[in-house]
Amino acid sequence: MSTSPTTGRPNLMLFLATLGFALNFWAWALLSPLASRFQAELGLTSFQQALLVAVPVVVGSVGRIPVGALTDRYGGRTMFPLITLATIVPVLYLGLFGHDALVSLLVGGFFLGIAGTAFAVGVPFVNAWFPPERRGFAVGVFGVGMGGTAISALTTVKLVDAGNTATPFLITAGALLAYAVVAWLLLRDAPGRTVPTAPLAQRLGAALRLRITWQASALYAVSFGGYVAFSVYLPAYLKTAYDLTPADAANRMAGFVLLAVVMRPVGGWLSDRMPPARVLAVTLVVVMAGALVQAFTPPLMPLGTIAFLSMAAALGAGSGATFALVAQLTPAAQVGSVTGIVGAAGGLGGFVPPLVMGGIYQRLDSYALGLILLALVAGAALLLDVFSVGRPRPGSVAHA
Repeated sequence: MSTSPTTGRPNLMLFLATLGFALNFWAWALLSPLASRFQAELGLTSFQQALLVAVPVVVGSVGRIPVGALTDRYGGRTMFPLITLATIVPVLYLGLFGHDALVSLLVGGFFLGIAGTAFAVGVPFVNAWFPPERRGFAVGVFGVGMGGTAISALTTVKLVDAGNTATPFLITAGALLAYAVVAWLLLRDAPGRTVPTAPLAQRLGAALRLRITWQASALYAVSFGGYVAFSVYLPAYLKTAYDLTPADAANRMAGFVLLAVVMRPVGGWLSDRMPPARVLAVTLVVVMAGALVQAFTPPLMPLGTIAFLSMAAALGAGSGATFALVAQLTPAAQVGSVTGIVGAAGGLGGFVPPLVMGGIYQRLDSYALGLILLALVAGAALLLDVFSVGRPRPGSVAHA
């Protein structure tokens, strides 16, 4: 359904999309704050605990590829309520039936990954509502919705303590249902948006031939992948490395998430005013430095806190800059397809580190090697950014 643009309509659509993204990400992150509790109650190993929080990440990441392409075709007005309603099912399953055994938790977590695909709906939806010179900031504001993980971090453990294991899941399901209704009633796709007619496989193939798809995927795997990895694994890391209580660790993780969330639109805003590759270069240098400092497990106050908050700010700004790059260089009809692929790379970038960190700690009783590996990966992304992305070939849309 298409309507004529009215004053304030783009901002309303941006607000609704951001709200939907935040609520779905809240659901996507429900297992992470409870991972330590499940580990104690079910006798899980460090690797099993990491797997528990990583499964929703990988499913949500891979799922962004078809969901992004479907959003190009059917629009956010249809896809946002659909994804939100589908997420309610695993949320209720985990809260009511699926939290008593590792297998049932993994099954519920698998389908909970649907919530993570909301990102691939929102970027093309928001992108179509704003002119090119405002897309970096607009998509960055939409990215604030990743703060839904902070809602989960701040409330999940408290709600379980106040009620029972089902409480946060039931509340989240209610919020998702309310949003699905509001989205169906109020969301509208941008007038005149380009609707592709080619088959899904053909559109994904065309997106894969764009150089920006591969460049942005590699950069987003580091920036957003690093954010996701810390947001799901930081509570376990802080509890193990610094002997914090689960509630204290979750609160500190929420601070990490909130700073990254605030910096995401800042990264997009800066990228509307200077080359996004320049913004990315600065953020990657900060991530390298922070990871190397933290590899030595310094005292949490102040040096460890400074290292983590610096990385949070850099990862958030880098995520915003990456999608400013996508918005600038991707043809309008392919934004959803490219977003899906790039978003998948970012999510997969967040899937691997928790498993690596859990495995390394289980073998070496130290996280140092994992953090050094993060610094090396950030360094490789910096080289890509400086020598490839920062030196584009003639023409704004290049093919690999």
